[in-house]
Amino acid sequence: MTSKKSVRVVLSALLLTCAGLAVSTAALAAAPVPTPVVTGLPDFTDLIEKAGPAVVNIRTTERVRMGQGGPGEEEMQEFLRRFFGQPIPRRRSPQQPQEEQEVQRGVGSGFIISDDGFMLTNAHVVEGADEVTVTLTDRREFKAKVLGADRRSDVALLKVSATNLPYLRTGDSSKIRVGEWVIAIGSPFNLDNTVTAGIISAKSRDTGEYLPLIQSDVAVNPGNSGGPLINMRGEVIGINSQIATLSGAYNGISFAVPIDEVMRVADQLKKTGRVTRGRLGVQISEVTRDVAESLGLGKARGAEVSMVEAGGPAEKGGIKVGDIILKFNGQPIDTTRDLPRLVGAAKVGTQASVTVWRRGAQLDVPVTIVALEDEKAVAAKPQPGKPTPGAAPNALGLHVSNLTAEQRRGLKIEGGVIVDASEGRAATAGVRTGDLILQMNNVEIKDAAQFNALAGKLDPKKSVAVLVRRESVTQYIVIKPAK
Repeated sequence: MTSKKSVRVVLSALLLTCAGLAVSTAALAAAPVPTPVVTGLPDFTDLIEKAGPAVVNIRTTERVRMGQGGPGEEEMQEFLRRFFGQPIPRRRSPQQPQEEQEVQRGVGSGFIISDDGFMLTNAHVVEGADEVTVTLTDRREFKAKVLGADRRSDVALLKVSATNLPYLRTGDSSKIRVGEWVIAIGSPFNLDNTVTAGIISAKSRDTGEYLPLIQSDVAVNPGNSGGPLINMRGEVIGINSQIATLSGAYNGISFAVPIDEVMRVADQLKKTGRVTRGRLGVQISEVTRDVAESLGLGKARGAEVSMVEAGGPAEKGGIKVGDIILKFNGQPIDTTRDLPRLVGAAKVGTQASVTVWRRGAQLDVPVTIVALEDEKAVAAKPQPGKPTPGAAPNALGLHVSNLTAEQRRGLKIEGGVIVDASEGRAATAGVRTGDLILQMNNVEIKDAAQFNALAGKLDPKKSVAVLVRRESVTQYIVIKPAK
């Protein structure tokens, strides 16, 4: 009897213990995520001592005729946008002698990437220069040759005739983290080898045409342009290129070109002296949440095709206005800024697989990539007609009519209707008189009768995505039908 009682006591104790463990585990699961404690500030001294000698001062000169000099309004505007010293404008003054003279254009920064004299800086630092002088921290001076410059990425590759030079290692800009410490070294206001420190504020600011820029709060000023942005491991993760300012001086926000893109550009400049980028021949716009839901995409993603260049690679491959580009060569397109970067990096002449969302289904479209060039203009917008007197608008608040055969030929479209009047819900959503309507909820519009029939069957509880073309831009506009 005693032994049975003892067993019951032991089992009870074990149950209580297990219950206690369960409670404890639940309590731990509900506890807040521990946050690491930040103590003290980093010591940059060793880093600066090693990295500093590889950062150079760059001075550029331009041969101008006497009487052309003097800063102008146009260059001042460039100074506000870029923070390299302003160039010398070219103004004619026939009253003065027209003899040629070398004039300093400005001062910038750069850094050495190999011991045999290859250097990187910004393209705008050396743009228009007839002579580039590089000065090291040990006061040695070299005349540099500009091997090539790319204005789209703002990267330039230089070469000096020297060996055994100190140089910086490049890092991986894709692995940077918001909040990590970085330093900038450069020549602000011609004060060479000036060091400033801060943190990464954002990784992908969409201020560049073909690449998102690194944002930091590192203090940079006129003359820092072209200098390196360096992490705590002594690796270059970007080239300081732009600032956000209203005064022309540092206001707390600076931008750097990611080093991964810089090195891709530098490799091409080293081989050929120029950069070749791929092109699809489309204009794109952001996919909003409402559009994504109306088209059955679920979440907002991809890039909406708002225009297809006539005769361009996209048209030849079969991409259409209204398509949502979801992937390029298997790489997902989360936002519109992803697509130009991936297309630009694609090899010209190769066939790319473009995954699009069209009429509620996903399909792959093969497109042959061509070299980037200026986009072409498109046909003008047709003139709308007049709505029938007393005619009631449909559930969307639209009066529409058919396009003439001549208008269709000029616009190179087979269907669609033109908006004669926009009222109520449609007007509020942004549809205007003269707009072309090409699709409604993934259904291609053939004529006004079909459009009005579809509009009459709409569920007032559900928004509808209407594909609207206005001059050269095509985009989805989401409208909630009236009851």
